[in-house]
Amino acid sequence: MSRKRHTAADEPHFLVRTVAADFADGDVVAPHAHPWGQLIYAATGVVTVRTEHGVWVVPPHWAIWAPAGVEHGLRFTGAASLRTLYVRPDIASVAPRSTVVTVSPLLRELILRAVRERMLDARERMHLALVELIVHECAPSPAPPLDLPLPHSARLRAVAEHLAGHSADRISHARLARRFGVGVRTLERGFVAETGLSLGQWRRHARFMDALRQLGAGASVKRAATEAGYRTPSAFVAAFRSSFRTTPGRYFRRSSSASRREET
Repeated sequence: MSRKRHTAADEPHFLVRTVAADFADGDVVAPHAHPWGQLIYAATGVVTVRTEHGVWVVPPHWAIWAPAGVEHGLRFTGAASLRTLYVRPDIASVAPRSTVVTVSPLLRELILRAVRERMLDARERMHLALVELIVHECAPSPAPPLDLPLPHSARLRAVAEHLAGHSADRISHARLARRFGVGVRTLERGFVAETGLSLGQWRRHARFMDALRQLGAGASVKRAATEAGYRTPSAFVAAFRSSFRTTPGRYFRRSSSASRREET
């Protein structure tokens, strides 16, 4: 790690700031915003990022870009190693809204190198090269469906909050509508209009994201699938393979191996 001491005179020259912090299962960071854009990356564990517009559940190999000024809260599942970058807004903005970023092997190493340097300074040629590579690697790319859009109306938002907290609950749409004092058709049409997903699709995706969180906490595939409301573990494995092109076991073993390499 860089040993250079920084003073207030250095501030105008910083292009990227970094933070490295470790969190325990269940730790939360209250909603907040930054004047710089933030690349939120957990080298191990799973981080859930929540904004006004949606929720993202992000396992290793992916990150979330939170634009400058966008309020977001974090929740960690499993022992999580946060390695995050703050990018000066006049340098780059990955996207105008929060979005998933693919963490390639190169981007992972760039993030870790930047964290070791602590600050990337425009006066240092090597730092300029690191910033250029980081911005290039953060370009939008295809990513698995890790986001869960939230409805904006108060009543449908309350339904979504309930379902997100009880993803294994198989209550019928009719009973759910009665519980929240809304018609079934209004409920179903509202979810499509406000989230782009049917109510059934939204609930299935909420179960998938809940299972990801549980895997990040160290649960077995069988337990994660059962507690997230999947009828069989194989149904969850099929959904996982469709999104990540590998099995849950192989995915998280690969993440653990990368973490051990970081520590050595």
